Amino acid sequence: MHAAEGHHLIPTLLIVGATAGLVALDPHDAPYFRRTTSFSGFNNVFSGTNSSTAMIIAPLTMYGAGLLRHDSKMQKTALLAGEAVANSEILTTVMKDIDMRWRPNAIAPNGNFSNTWFQDTSHILLSRGSFPSGHTIAAFSIATVVARRYGNHKWVPYVAYGLAGVVGFSRVTLSAHFVSDVFMGGVLGYSISRFTVLRQ
Repeated sequence: MHAAEGHHLIPTLLIVGATAGLVALDPHDAPYFRRTTSFSGFNNVFSGTNSSTAMIIAPLTMYGAGLLRHDSKMQKTALLAGEAVANSEILTTVMKDIDMRWRPNAIAPNGNFSNTWFQDTSHILLSRGSFPSGHTIAAFSIATVVARRYGNHKWVPYVAYGLAGVVGFSRVTLSAHFVSDVFMGGVLGYSISRFTVLRQ
C-alpha cells in the first residue's frame, strides 16, 4: 500500500521500470552464461548448496556468539535475520508458484530464452520457478538486517551487501536464474528486512 503513495512512489516506479528492462534483456544475457565455462571455479565455490549452507550457518553462528558473549543485540540480530528469511521465503514461494518461470538451465544453450513465463508446470506448489531468486532474497534479507543493526561500523554494510551480491551473481553464473530474478530478489530481500522486519 505504501509503495504506491507519497515519497515511496518514485522508487517503486524506478524498481518496476528497471525490472521490466532487465526482463527484456534476459534473452540476450542468459545465453552467454548458459554456454560459458569461464565461471566454473567460481561456481564450484559458490554453488547453490554452499550458498544455502552459509546462509544457515551465519545467523546461527551470530546467535551462538551472542550467547557466549552475553550480547543481546547480536542474539536479536540473528533472530531478526531468521524472521526476515522466513518472510522472504514465503513471498518467494507464492511468487514462483504464480509465475512458473523456467530457469535458464532448463533451456538448451541455443534454445529460446524469450518465452519463459508460465511454462514450468511440472512442479506446482513446490516453488521451483525462477522469479524471484530465493537465494538472493534470503542473502539480501540477512545482509540488510545485519547492515542496518550494525551500520555504526562502516565496514559492516560493505561486507554484508558484498557477500549478498556475490550470492546473487553466482545464481546468474550457474544459470539458475536470470538477471531480473536476482535483481528482484535483492530488492525484495532489502525491502522486507528494512520495512517489515525492522520497521524502519
